Amino acid sequence: MTKLKGLRVFAPATVGNVACGYDVLGFAINEPGDEVVVRETEEFEGLRIVSIHGDPEHQLPYEINKNTAGVSAQMLLDEVGYNGPGIQMKLYKKMPFGTGLGSSSASAVAGVVAVNELLRRPFQKRELLKFAIAAEQVADGAIHGDNVAPCLMGGMVLVRDAKLAEAHRIFLPGGLHAVVIYPEIQVLTKDARDILTASVSLEQHVQQSANLASMIIGFSNSDLELVRRSMRDIIIEPQRAHLIPHFYDVQQAAFDHDALGCSISGAGPAIFALFANSLLAEKAAVQMSKVYKSQKMKHKVYVSPINMTGAHLV
Repeated sequence: MTKLKGLRVFAPATVGNVACGYDVLGFAINEPGDEVVVRETEEFEGLRIVSIHGDPEHQLPYEINKNTAGVSAQMLLDEVGYNGPGIQMKLYKKMPFGTGLGSSSASAVAGVVAVNELLRRPFQKRELLKFAIAAEQVADGAIHGDNVAPCLMGGMVLVRDAKLAEAHRIFLPGGLHAVVIYPEIQVLTKDARDILTASVSLEQHVQQSANLASMIIGFSNSDLELVRRSMRDIIIEPQRAHLIPHFYDVQQAAFDHDALGCSISGAGPAIFALFANSLLAEKAAVQMSKVYKSQKMKHKVYVSPINMTGAHLV
């Protein structure tokens, strides 16, 4: 049997939390994303990261046990007891760090999917989630799957138990589009987690739980007005909004243009808004962008349908 000589995998950016789903809910978008290229080699044994592109300040480590792409891939190799040719890995970062778009998650997913493909799929795609979740923990010290799960599986995904890697796709009505605005500042996930209070009131817990459950029901029943009433974060967003310049102005611009919801993407500083269709999203994106243009702040804007594919071979 002819061995695969090399292949490339793309893993998309994701919106984590989706307002009221802190650490348990996320969805994938079409761009940006990371790519990993893996290739068999006789030059060395084991797995090595041989190059990292898109990291001009050399922030990412080459050590396998410190880079999320390497960690997830190595865990897979250990699980199957791999003793074949050496594997060289090249990482192409297509989004900056600390964006709130799941940069470390995309690397973790791309790494493990690429090696799984190179080995001719010893695991089904969903079974790779446990490796990606473990790798993501290297980046911010927490166990959560709201970025890696949709990055891997596509769509909107609820992670019931990250430790058990139990995740479930949420039914979505057709046509949904997201606008994601990334002001070009960095907010590290670990720092954004450290500022959160360790406790919430019973009233807050009840309301946030009701919002999350009602939002999922709204999606499942194609009841977008219920989604609109429910996509509200009363716990995390108020604690993190001050980290993001002009957050409430951008949010108001989204609501003024018929957003179903608008909140912080992951740990920020990216901001997401969800719309019923592409036309509404395109119009709102212009107005949301105007907030930062008026302040002469560099930013990027992405308009995307929900990415239903997740990580895939290029």
